[in-house]
Amino acid sequence: QAFQSPLTISDQRRVLEIMSSARNASWEDKRNTVNKDALLQLVDDAGLTSQNLPKLVEHNPLLAHECLLIILSSSDESTKNEYLSALVGMDMTLHVMEVVNRLATHNLPQQQQQQQRNTKKQRPTEPILHPEYINLFISSCIASCENIQHHGGDRYTQNRLVRLVCVFIQSLLRNKIVHVDDIYFEVQAFCIEFSRIREAAVLFKLLKSM
Repeated sequence: QAFQSPLTISDQRRVLEIMSSARNASWEDKRNTVNKDALLQLVDDAGLTSQNLPKLVEHNPLLAHECLLIILSSSDESTKNEYLSALVGMDMTLHVMEVVNRLATHNLPQQQQQQQRNTKKQRPTEPILHPEYINLFISSCIASCENIQHHGGDRYTQNRLVRLVCVFIQSLLRNKIVHVDDIYFEVQAFCIEFSRIREAAVLFKLLKSM
């Protein structure tokens, strides 16, 4: 059902609670491979594959985020890359950017909590999404904005997507998830191309101020 239409609030809350509690229990003991296998089995039983991931993202982005957290923290590299490729290959929408933004920021509070609880110097937690992937996703977003009219889209649809992408990139920059030097020239060209849109002008100013 979650692949075909949005779940009701109560159903969504119930599923999220089950998945979140199972994931948190597993992360408390990272050495427990049984817990990891059970988590992956939970996702597998839900019927999620890289092929139908786009449907889950569009209809139930919060569930997609929770499933991807499990996959990206417990699966082998080949499976991770399969799902990440499916995500970056999707048509850019608000829900896709919402899922990626949540994944990109997910580990930050955990790192802060660890630093507060422990006086000993610890090795930083590896992010759920590598910076290289986030940069690739930004490039894909920009390409989607530039190509939308070539694929039958109108100016209104293009402007709306540009606004979403600008707000998305601003969030990544303000939260220091991406380094401005890594995306500066590409994003600068994007802002200049769509300078008629207010959000692009705001992003351009932010870029110049960092």
